[in-house]
Amino acid sequence: MTEITERAGGCLCGQVRFMVRHGGEVHVCHCSLCRKATGGPMLAVICEGKPVFDDGSPVGIYHSSEQGERGFCLRCGSQLYFRHTPDNAYAFTAGTFDDQSLMVMTEEIYLQDKPGFYDFANETRRYAQDVGSTLVPRES
Repeated sequence: MTEITERAGGCLCGQVRFMVRHGGEVHVCHCSLCRKATGGPMLAVICEGKPVFDDGSPVGIYHSSEQGERGFCLRCGSQLYFRHTPDNAYAFTAGTFDDQSLMVMTEEIYLQDKPGFYDFANETRRYAQDVGSTLVPRES
């Protein structure tokens, strides 16, 4: 993990711009909600505090479950973040950051829901469900 610092990002069309603080750890979520929202596993960066959006950024919010909502660009549809509402924690999609060079994949969650047609080669902590659940060993 790199130093926690402010990092900039935005959507595909450039209308949404934001600043958040994070340390570069990429977490992968294989749950069905994330896969439906993003078209594959969600590659997310857990951020410290609230994001700051540029004035006029057209951010829409979709309440995807009792526990969370997803932010997206109203113009181009880019998925921007998932917010876990009980603790107000933001996880921004890794691909929306301008500089992704120092990011490192560290964790995978909801391995029990992952379809069999893909795997990541990265050495990660792998959990059957959420963080703290049963660890899933990598198959040899």
